[in-house]
Amino acid sequence: MVYLEKGFIIIFSSVLIALGINLFLVPYEILDGGVIGIGLILKYLWNLKPGLMIICISIPILTIAWFYYRDYFYNSLHGMIISSFFIDLLRPLQFLVRIEPIISSILGGVLVGLGIGIMLKFKTSTGGTDLFAQFICDKIGINVGIIIFIIDALVVLLGGLLISTSTLLLSIITIISVGMTTSWINRNVDYST
Repeated sequence: MVYLEKGFIIIFSSVLIALGINLFLVPYEILDGGVIGIGLILKYLWNLKPGLMIICISIPILTIAWFYYRDYFYNSLHGMIISSFFIDLLRPLQFLVRIEPIISSILGGVLVGLGIGIMLKFKTSTGGTDLFAQFICDKIGINVGIIIFIIDALVVLLGGLLISTSTLLLSIITIISVGMTTSWINRNVDYST
């Protein structure tokens, strides 16, 4: 029963992430941070499938997880593969909604944050740069949240330079929305168990 529940949570959360990306971020070339953001940059520049790119970019990170964070590897592999699958599957929806770009960046961030937050609440994730940040934290002792913020900021700045300044501003709004929503979902979660 636990596996069935976790499977449902991963699928539900992955659909939320994919809807946030395809309905609200992609139409205005808005970025999220981390590996998802890198996948979106590759989509905007060369029209590559962002879900497939997320998987390719995650391979070195998951290799590190396999050797150093085995539990994280098992808890992230399914979330990463399923969310990447839904991001590419729901790609045709990118032409469905047209609203103000700033509202789109907020709504996209909220949906992505809900998906990530729900996964984290049930001790799974989409993998990505969170593990890389944890690895750096273990090596040099800087707070993992600060490292994740720095990585997200670098991805968004890179995207802003490569795509446009309006992308940069909207992407900042998105990562703030993702962070606030994820934090709200996980406000009283005890991760020690």
